[in-house]
Amino acid sequence: MRALAAAFLVLLVLARPAAAGTGLLVGVDDDNAKWTARNAAYFSVYRDLGLKALRITVPWHAGEWAPTATDVTALGRVIPAAFGLRVVVAVSGGPADTPLDALSRDRFCGFAANLLRRYPTLDDLVVWTEPNSSRFWNGGPAAYEALLARCWDVLHAMRPRVNVIAASAPHQKPAAWYQGLGDALRASGRSSPILDTVGHNAYPNRSDEPPDAVHKGGSLDEGDYARLMRALHAAFDGTPQPVPGERGVTIWYMEDGFQTAVDPIRAGQYRGAETDRHLTTDQGAQLAAAVRLAYCQPAVGAFFNFQLADERDLGGWQSGVLWADGTPKPAYAAFRQAVWDVDRGAVSCSG
Repeated sequence: MRALAAAFLVLLVLARPAAAGTGLLVGVDDDNAKWTARNAAYFSVYRDLGLKALRITVPWHAGEWAPTATDVTALGRVIPAAFGLRVVVAVSGGPADTPLDALSRDRFCGFAANLLRRYPTLDDLVVWTEPNSSRFWNGGPAAYEALLARCWDVLHAMRPRVNVIAASAPHQKPAAWYQGLGDALRASGRSSPILDTVGHNAYPNRSDEPPDAVHKGGSLDEGDYARLMRALHAAFDGTPQPVPGERGVTIWYMEDGFQTAVDPIRAGQYRGAETDRHLTTDQGAQLAAAVRLAYCQPAVGAFFNFQLADERDLGGWQSGVLWADGTPKPAYAAFRQAVWDVDRGAVSCSG
């Protein structure tokens, strides 16, 4: 993205001073800053948008106890440069890496603890990616509850302020998944929590639907907040796990996004064929509405857009606020305005 730094020299001139925060943490899911030592342009964009958080991923493979040299290099590029931004690290493997026994859980949680030990400012760790999806996890909710419990104990013993974030996908029957976690917690006889934050991905069923759309059936998207809260109460009431709104526990929408069509004059930046048949025609309005809706949902503590820039492969995600070459999409300004409105408390939640 050679055009990125030049494009945002202009935007930085227009940047406004930060206002006092009001509680909703707005961030972006973006690994780009990991892959280059010259990543200042990315951090300039994060700050121009007014973002307060950045989620990056760290891969874990079965048997690993500590981050690899590649991991250390990548994190060393991000964490020191992220002053003023809250860095959230999602540690995850693939289905074949699923920790299904005590030794595997010890290794995964030891890996996470070694990240905290190496990076004293790192306090937020997501345990796995969408474990209720077979694309990422090869075990049931009881296996995930056991992993969360072990990591909660290991990480809190090392750093009491750590934020252990559970993960879930919106369209793979998350209510039943949470119920399985609660059932496993009850059966374990455990007396401590297993998570500090419910990290729920909140993608819409379709990119062209409004974020407040309410669904029936297995999906729990952003507009299904009331059903999500009912599911969490049904799962955890009567257990040692507080639900969002109790004892500092909140919901973080760890991923959300609305896919856009590629501007024909930019088609050369992309490759492959589009796989989404319901692309949004107004990403800016939808994304801004999604941020403001999250602000107005009492138990929601954070919202992350996936991603910063579009993927070049049209089989991936084109939900960034930058085109694939790093120049701003029309939605950039709307997202920026929504972030600044949230930050200064200029969002009306009436109605």
